[in-house]
Amino acid sequence: MLNEDLLQLYADSFRGNWELPALTEYTTGTTLTYGDLARRIARTHLFFELCGVKPGDKIALLGRNNISWVVSFMSAITYGAVIVPILQEFNPQDAQHIVNHSDSVMLFVQDSIWETLDFEHLPNIKVAMSLETSEILGEHPSMSGKAQKAMQALGKAFNRRYPKGFNAENVKYSYFSPDSVAEINYTSGTTGFSKGVMLTLNNLCGNVVFGMRSRLHYRGSRSLSFLPLAHAYGCAFDMLAPLAVGTHITLFGKLPSPKLLIKALGEVKPTLILCVPLVLEKIYRKQLLPIISKPSMRRMMAVPFLRTRIYSKIRNKLIEAFGGEFEQVIVGGAPLNSEVEEFLYRIKFPFSVGYGMTECGPLISFTPWRQFIPGSSGRTLKGLMHSKVLSDNEAFIPGEICVKGENVMKGYYKNPKATQDVLDKDGWLHTGDMGTIADAGTIFIKGRYKTMILSANGQNIYPEEIEAKLNNMPYVAESLVVERGKKLVALVYPDYEAMDKARLTNDMMPQVMAKVREELNRQVAPYERVDEIQLRANEFEKTPKRSIKRYLYQ
Repeated sequence: MLNEDLLQLYADSFRGNWELPALTEYTTGTTLTYGDLARRIARTHLFFELCGVKPGDKIALLGRNNISWVVSFMSAITYGAVIVPILQEFNPQDAQHIVNHSDSVMLFVQDSIWETLDFEHLPNIKVAMSLETSEILGEHPSMSGKAQKAMQALGKAFNRRYPKGFNAENVKYSYFSPDSVAEINYTSGTTGFSKGVMLTLNNLCGNVVFGMRSRLHYRGSRSLSFLPLAHAYGCAFDMLAPLAVGTHITLFGKLPSPKLLIKALGEVKPTLILCVPLVLEKIYRKQLLPIISKPSMRRMMAVPFLRTRIYSKIRNKLIEAFGGEFEQVIVGGAPLNSEVEEFLYRIKFPFSVGYGMTECGPLISFTPWRQFIPGSSGRTLKGLMHSKVLSDNEAFIPGEICVKGENVMKGYYKNPKATQDVLDKDGWLHTGDMGTIADAGTIFIKGRYKTMILSANGQNIYPEEIEAKLNNMPYVAESLVVERGKKLVALVYPDYEAMDKARLTNDMMPQVMAKVREELNRQVAPYERVDEIQLRANEFEKTPKRSIKRYLYQ
């Protein structure tokens, strides 16, 4: 267990950063200082009390990133309740199932999502609250109107409790065992069903402490939060770690289209940027690749002096587009395409790739950009996590990556079998990822254990590595490599926007894909060569976290 106490970190931060801005909504400009945030949390605690919510009770949270979302989350964990954040991308049936499965007694929800839910089929929910208006949307008959009365009495009750006003010295949070569950975060079901990951106060604290020790965030730093806070990655490093040190968080609160995002980055000028690979991959494919692929540009880049100047110009423009004042861009949530990674590294763009999973809340490994090794996922977190590979030689022969340490979950909620399948008796979490580990704990991931294909001559084929190359080919939007009989088949959803620009029709695509396959097979090992490309008319079905549901296409 860590020496630090998560809730004490927040009490110290709220008191010490009382006058500093904590949260701003990008769309409305509404801002809370750390003092305002602490006050809203105290009011919410009082509301919990008046409604009969007890420490250990589950509270579900469903909606887009906004100030009320953050207040609800922080109020729950500092009260000793268990927060259940649900991605707003879950369809209503799945969201309803998660609320029920988690045994949540209270629900904070976005109004438009509430309209899609059936309150009668949420039997455990005593009170449903609006994230937009703070009004009561639904109250269970067994409450006899207690929540409505609590809401009406809240102002007077708060003033009675704090007759001199709520000030910094009033910020005190109860002690709860570091091993107590603070959050149940449901995975998005890439293997067909969703599991509730139980994260303890210590698990969350491990991630926060790493952020503090690494100075990813610091007092007065700036963050633009555009990843979903219901996702473990965004939650830990766009909210939990920043709030522990006095960072000013701007909540983007809308779908991050490249145009809107670039505008917001230019205005906020964050000191650290968290993003998923898709953001950088889109910029590379749509904006950079067309420029550097021009014959004239290729000729200039063949001259070392000119190449250095071109790289410098591209890097500076990229840095400026991202706000110009950040220390580094941290890429996580999925593997970064190797071609994109190599190019960004070549131009010395300040980025790094981390590795994690919901079951570790999420971080397992990370290296600051100046020490980052291309192709890796950073070093195992020193002093917090340990890693090993189940192979005869972990530095050279890929095997399943296993991890243990402060960040590893308690288990899956109400699912002991699934827990036993991934957590062994010695506390090692079997990640399901295949890879190698070099000196100093640097992790290199090859692909998922379940997707690995064994070739006829006994070679291990990792479809993700082939897909990474294929996704960079002309007119390929996304792909999936599967085994059909004894053949390797690539399922491809075409890039219709690129097709329109090149005036290509569907009839022309088989011929185009034949050339794509030839080029792909030149780039892969002989045993990885694709026998056939099959075109798809529709995008692949994805989880709420935007991962392809591979099991549907095996």
